[in-house]
Amino acid sequence: MPLDASGRRPLKSRNLKVFQSLAAALARAGVSPNAISASSMVFASLAGLALAATLYQTGWAARACWLIAAVGLQFRLFANLLDGMVAVEGRRGGPTGDLWNEAPDRISDTAIFIGAGFATGGDPLLGFGAALVAIFVAYVRALGASLGAGQCFLGPQAKPQRMALMTAVCLFYTVSPQTWQTIGSETGNIQLTVLQMALAIVIVGGVLTASRRFRWIAAVLREKSGS
Repeated sequence: MPLDASGRRPLKSRNLKVFQSLAAALARAGVSPNAISASSMVFASLAGLALAATLYQTGWAARACWLIAAVGLQFRLFANLLDGMVAVEGRRGGPTGDLWNEAPDRISDTAIFIGAGFATGGDPLLGFGAALVAIFVAYVRALGASLGAGQCFLGPQAKPQRMALMTAVCLFYTVSPQTWQTIGSETGNIQLTVLQMALAIVIVGGVLTASRRFRWIAAVLREKSGS
């Protein structure tokens, strides 16, 4: 489904007892959803810095940076999940909730993908390209909502899929030998790293995602107009 009845991203993890209990505890403690949203930027920035730091580290220090990045990516997603749960289920939403729900995500995506572009095995152009495409995918979704079509969360490279891919890459770099991290012949003209391929997937998949969302929004608007 592109959206759920509440207009939020459909997430099975929202039904897990562990997250329901944690969200309830945060609400009882008086933690605001906006503060949780802001924390997602901190985790994403930590991930981006850890990714960029891999270029200057070797051995176990580099592996530690990849692992920190993976943890930061997942905590960014946890924050994105819990802010909405505290706001809706915990009834602590406020007038600026939508603003804090959107703006930190754009900063988070930018920090993560630019950091990945400057990481070991990365490419700055691919990093900036992935950041730009991620922002555009979110823009198309927000545009659909502003036009009355609702929030469209179609993939294949929506935020959860982008973060899952990047987390998998970070974990792969954490444990894999360096010889596994590059694909292609050393004497050939084409050599790509696993990270470069992941960033390329984000870009190509993001363009496809934006296109699918655009077509879905257009279909909804035509249906509403009766044309």
